Amino acid sequence: MDLFIKKRIKAIQKGDQNAYADLVDLYKDKIYRLCYRMLGNRHEAEDAAQEAFIRAYIHIDTYNPEMKFSTWLYRIATNLTIDKLRKRKPDVYLDEEVGGTDGLTMQAQLPSREASPEEAVESLELQETVQRAIEQLLEKYRSVIVLKYMEDLSLQEISEILGLPVGTVKTRLHRGREALRRQLGHL
Repeated sequence: MDLFIKKRIKAIQKGDQNAYADLVDLYKDKIYRLCYRMLGNRHEAEDAAQEAFIRAYIHIDTYNPEMKFSTWLYRIATNLTIDKLRKRKPDVYLDEEVGGTDGLTMQAQLPSREASPEEAVESLELQETVQRAIEQLLEKYRSVIVLKYMEDLSLQEISEILGLPVGTVKTRLHRGREALRRQLGHL
């Protein structure tokens, strides 16, 4: 199959449009399904699939034969559908007035995203409990836990900061999490 595709691509690069029709026939259903799953609309999916094939034809000279053709084509189609999704206009605008109401907008109908007072207190209590548990860890475990989960650093960055091999950082992270799991098991 790969040999057939590579021969077709070489023929396309030499100007054979029939060779491209062979590739379109081979991949049209797969590309359409991908576009449809991404966009959820039959007409948009047909347009996106067609545009993906056109772009692939136009840019066939940039295709790297070391790569699978299907992967290259899927990438083109995926990028196209993502662009289409980004450009979509919403069907409903939040500042649009709701029919049958006296000036209420869609946004006024949305539930509040703020936590209730009870949820805020529970969250604060949980944070304090976790903080106390972290403070009870051995320093070598506490440092990696704080750097990883509180400061959001990569293992490599933690390794450089603490002057430890990455493997040691991973081990301490694992053991620190296990110690926390034992301390916080009741939650």
